[in-house]
Order: sequence, then structure tokens, then C-alpha cells
Amino acid sequence: MLEKGLVQVYTGAGKGKTTAAFGLALRAAGQGNKVLIYQFLKPPSLDVGERFALQLGAVRIRVEALEIDWDMAASFDDEAMVAQTRAAIAEAMAKLTETAQKRFYDVLILDEIAYCVGHGLATLEDVKELIEKRDPAVEIVLTGRDAPVELVEWADLVTEMKKIKHPFDEGVGARRGIDY
Repeated sequence: MLEKGLVQVYTGAGKGKTTAAFGLALRAAGQGNKVLIYQFLKPPSLDVGERFALQLGAVRIRVEALEIDWDMAASFDDEAMVAQTRAAIAEAMAKLTETAQKRFYDVLILDEIAYCVGHGLATLEDVKELIEKRDPAVEIVLTGRDAPVELVEWADLVTEMKKIKHPFDEGVGARRGIDY
């Protein structure tokens, strides 16, 4: 449905990157666009409210997730887990590049890919290949903290979520339905 797709990046230490991407997905689907959200580092076993809402079937947005049980606190210390995750992300990126090239979806959201690139779990080359090989009408949204400067330069729109104040700093834990 889109005539020209752009590249968007939602990055920064503030809350709301994934939520903003899901909001864009909802808007795009509401206008008849086909949307795929691919979540890196958020396995199917993770209790994610946005994903549950979409599974109810009221909105036609497809959500897929990397089948790796990544633990943000411990997995970087496990060399085997890091290697397994890198390989799985490379495989997912190859499939997503083909998906974008063949325009199976009008909007493709790669949730947490900026974080993956910034922390060595994914390569800049794979993201660049996806951007360059995509059908010109496919919109690409890349989310995640610590987006490398190259992703920012390649993007047409960049939004940085900046943390001013967060209840986590006061010991308030993540709340079901609000934070996940």
C-alpha cells in the first residue's frame, strides 16, 4: 500500500521504543498495510502484553520472535549462548531480508535490532543489506537502545527516547500491562 518506504529508528535509554513501534504497526494495519513485527531478545516464552493483545486476532499484525531464551542480566557472560544467539540472529536477518525484498509485508519492524547491533549480536552489514535490498515501498522500523551511528545515518526518521525519570530508579518493578 505504501508508495515509498522509509527507514525509522527508535533508540535511547528512555521507555517506549517498542510501544511506539507497536503503535505505528497498529496505525499501518488500520490503513490496510500488512505488518510484520520481529522481536529479537524477546522469546515467545516472555510474557509480553503487546504480543498477547495481537494474538486475540482483532488486528491483522503478525508477530514473530527469535527462539532464544536470552537473559539480559546473564546471557552475555555465557559464550555459548552469545554464539548461539549471533547465529540465530544472522539466520533471522537473512529471512527478513528476503521478506523485505519480496514485499511480503508493507511494514517491517525489527524490535531490539539496534541493541543487538550495538552489542555485537547482529552485524551492521546484515541490517544494511536488508535496507538496501528491500522493495522500495517497504517501511522499516528499527528499535533498541544504543543504535550505532551508522543506523542513525541510514535512517530517514530517528527518535531518541530520553529517560528523565523512571520508577525503576525508585525500586518499583516492572508492572504487567504497563511495562510488559
